[in-house]
Amino acid sequence: MEGQNEDVRLGANKYKERQPIGTAAQSQDAKDYKEPPAAQLFEPGELSSWSFYRAGIAEFVATLLFLYITVLTVMGVGKSSSKCSTVGIQGIAWAFGGMIFALVYCTAGISGGHINPAVTFGLLLARKLSLTRAVFYMIMQCLGAICGAAVIKSFQKTQYERLGGGANTVSSGYSNSSGLGAEIVGTFVLVYTVFSATDAKRNARDSHVPILAPLPIGFAVFLVHLATIPITGTGINPARSLGAALIYNKDQTWDDHWIFWIGPFIGAALAALYHQIVIRAIPFKSK
Repeated sequence: MEGQNEDVRLGANKYKERQPIGTAAQSQDAKDYKEPPAAQLFEPGELSSWSFYRAGIAEFVATLLFLYITVLTVMGVGKSSSKCSTVGIQGIAWAFGGMIFALVYCTAGISGGHINPAVTFGLLLARKLSLTRAVFYMIMQCLGAICGAAVIKSFQKTQYERLGGGANTVSSGYSNSSGLGAEIVGTFVLVYTVFSATDAKRNARDSHVPILAPLPIGFAVFLVHLATIPITGTGINPARSLGAALIYNKDQTWDDHWIFWIGPFIGAALAALYHQIVIRAIPFKSK
């Protein structure tokens, strides 16, 4: 009988009641992890830290490489009169998604692997990083994108000018409101995936999540490109759009350029609000 009681006790400990769901899961007693503290709005001490500048350099290099590979892929598809002889739209989508997967994997441990001002903006709204770091990241991302496009133009100037330089514009047959909507929804998908893939609660309970985090992020970029390349060429990254537009520098590109800033920032803000308030029920204020 004593052995049987022991078995019952061990079984009760081994097979605990299922995890609470909904708002009950947000109670402090139910947590098996520690919620990271909200970042301060201003952290002057960061400016004297080498890790701060190292992270910015990582964002610069990653965005440069991102533009270099993806814009060359876009130009390669545009160069051929027959799409069957190129990687086509699917190949372009894979280039963008694959590069994000690789670059997030390489830089996540240094800077967080944002490579996109919209992602940085969404994480700023969720208090995942300071305003100081967010502004620095955005500047370095934009500089990296400009340099990436400039490198391509430096050795393929004629082709770059003829093929549009990978610059984003709203395609003929679509209105600006359609382009704006596509950018908002596309960026929402991306930033929501970023929040879900890097969620502290999932990281604590599922040991495989940190390793696999770049995969769903890259796959989200791939899927969004498949859907929105025919509409806007797919921005969902203001730095990518700025770099290509600035180096290509044509009137039509600048006429539509506002869409590729306003759309992604709105989409990122909506994703941050949805994940923090609805999915996680986390308040936006520090305790």
